[in-house]
Amino acid sequence: METSNKQNGKFGKWVKTSITARMLMVGFLILILLIPLSFIEGLIYERMNRQQEVVQEINKKWGKEVLLYDPILKIPYKTYHKKSIVNQKTKEVQTEMVEEIKYGYFFPKTLDINSTINPEEKKRGIYKTAVYKSNINITGSFTQPDFSEMDIKEDAILWDKARLIIETSNLKGVNSLVAIKLHKNTYPFTSKYKNRNSDRNYNNTIDLHKLESKFIKKEDIPFKNDVDFSLNVTINGSKQIRFIPIGKETNVAINSNWKTANFLGEYLPYNSDKVSEEGFDAKWKILDINRPFPQQSFNGIPNLKKYAFGVNFMIPVDEYQKSERSTKYGFLVIGLTFLVFFLIQTMSKISIHPFQYLMIGVALTMFYALLISISEHSSFLKAYIIAGIAVIGLISLYSKSILKGLKFPFFIALSLTALYAFIFIIIQLENYALLVGSAGLFAILASVMYASRKIDWQNG
Repeated sequence: METSNKQNGKFGKWVKTSITARMLMVGFLILILLIPLSFIEGLIYERMNRQQEVVQEINKKWGKEVLLYDPILKIPYKTYHKKSIVNQKTKEVQTEMVEEIKYGYFFPKTLDINSTINPEEKKRGIYKTAVYKSNINITGSFTQPDFSEMDIKEDAILWDKARLIIETSNLKGVNSLVAIKLHKNTYPFTSKYKNRNSDRNYNNTIDLHKLESKFIKKEDIPFKNDVDFSLNVTINGSKQIRFIPIGKETNVAINSNWKTANFLGEYLPYNSDKVSEEGFDAKWKILDINRPFPQQSFNGIPNLKKYAFGVNFMIPVDEYQKSERSTKYGFLVIGLTFLVFFLIQTMSKISIHPFQYLMIGVALTMFYALLISISEHSSFLKAYIIAGIAVIGLISLYSKSILKGLKFPFFIALSLTALYAFIFIIIQLENYALLVGSAGLFAILASVMYASRKIDWQNG
């Protein structure tokens, strides 16, 4: 029994006095504290997903994003092909001509779109999103359809069965009857069910719903002269509005009082004064030579969603992303803070218990819990400052009772302030984050090497 007590006493004394033992203890505690850090990171992802769910629910009830693909002239034509039929009695093979109806799809010669959009914010709890009401005026003209590339004869074209087609991603948000004036007559559109599962490989898995007119009268079909058209659509939407440049010459103008415009898609506005203090007035001009698809299709309506362009009205919510990025530096914060305490303990011979290290580590992890909870109700900057002041103050006061003086607690408060400020700068930077981070870590390494140069490691 006495031998056992002596062995335990030697081990306890080694743990208390040995530098190696303290280093192992600190390393073990850092690994333990990675567990609550991972829980906090999981909480951030959970809140991010909740925010996305609420935004999607609001957008679904108000109206989803608007993507317009219109108008398209659809003209059927006859084709013939040989079909072999086996007579079951005589076993003779007979050949007959079979008639099949196919369709040609023709895009406008000119397409002019003028849209006025009035966005507003919708809130649910602590989450918010941008929705809008839009008034879209579409004009343009069709030229004579060209069937020459398919070598289709004139008598095979069913002119009296021609229709107009519009495709849109948002039928629910339409607030007015959709009708197009073509030459002399007006043609209302009716919704046609269309399974577009094959389109889900494209942008944001947006499905397009088809609207189709009645048969076009012969007097309104562009046989020799161009035929003008016009239609007006009022529609509720959310997130963004986009158009597909199917005109041989497409001109689009979008104006709004939204001050944080984000232009997206294959094409950007050409006017340099598009954004002002009152909002934006953006203009696009796209020619057929600017896009890689022709003015007609004989293989169904082509999927051209990847060539769409427009404006994004989503409210940028990056608090969760910044909080998630800050947690990635949690290991660095805990490690460097423990290193400061370890160097102070080693050089001053002040004893710091493992439990005290653990309490300091828990306080450091609480910074991220405070950051995410406060940023949901305020800006990220305010949340970061409040959480930083709270944690730095707590650790400084706690270290005062441990280190028995003001010099070391003041140094710890100064070190934590510099560290949190350094991490905040890295989070804000994008292009120079790696450069600044590498330079900062090099400076920290140089400081640690300088501070530990006189420590007698041989006695550990």
